[in-house]
Amino acid sequence: MGRNDRGRGAWALFPLNLHPKSYIIPRMANKRTDYISWDDYFMAVAQLSAHRSKDPNTQVGACIVNEHMRIIGIGYNGFPMGCSDDVLPWSREGDFLDTKYPFVCHAEMNAITNAANKQGLDGARLYVSLFPCNECAKLMVQVGIKEVVYLSDKYGDDPVFVAARKIFKLAGVRLRQLEPSTREINLLLDVE
Repeated sequence: MGRNDRGRGAWALFPLNLHPKSYIIPRMANKRTDYISWDDYFMAVAQLSAHRSKDPNTQVGACIVNEHMRIIGIGYNGFPMGCSDDVLPWSREGDFLDTKYPFVCHAEMNAITNAANKQGLDGARLYVSLFPCNECAKLMVQVGIKEVVYLSDKYGDDPVFVAARKIFKLAGVRLRQLEPSTREINLLLDVE
C-alpha cells in the first residue's frame, strides 16, 4: 500500500468524504445544566476541609489546584501533627504562649505541605475561605502559587493581612474574592 492509499482510506471514515475538521458532532440535549462552576467546586472543597478544624472560633480550609483543574493539596487550620488538640490552648486572648497563635498551622500551610508533588505547586491556584496572613503569603510565593481565590476578608485592615497584600502585589500573585453562584451544597444525594 502506497502513501496515497493510506490517505484515501482515512478519509473514508467520515460521511460524504468530509475533511475531519469540518465534521460536526451533534450535541446531546439531555445533560444537566445546574452543575456547579469550577470556582464553586474548589471553594466547596476548601469549606468542607474547614469543617475538620477543631478551632472553636475560626475554621479555615484551603484547596490547591493545578493548571489541569486537578486538586493537588488540601488543608485546614490545626495544630502540628503529633501535638494533642487537648493539650495546646485554643484561646485567642491572654499571654502569647497561652493562646493558639504560636502553635496553630494555617490551612494554607497544611495544604502546601500535604501536596504530594511539591513541584506541581508552581503556577497553581489556591482557594481559601479566609484571606491569608503574611506568613502564609510568603510561603505561597516561595512555592510558586500564582493566584489566590478567597471568600472572606473580614480582617483586611489588620497589619498581617495588609502585609500579605503587599507581598502578593510585589510577587505578581493575582487575588480574587469569590462571589459564589452556589449558596449551599448538600452532602445527601438523591439517588434513585
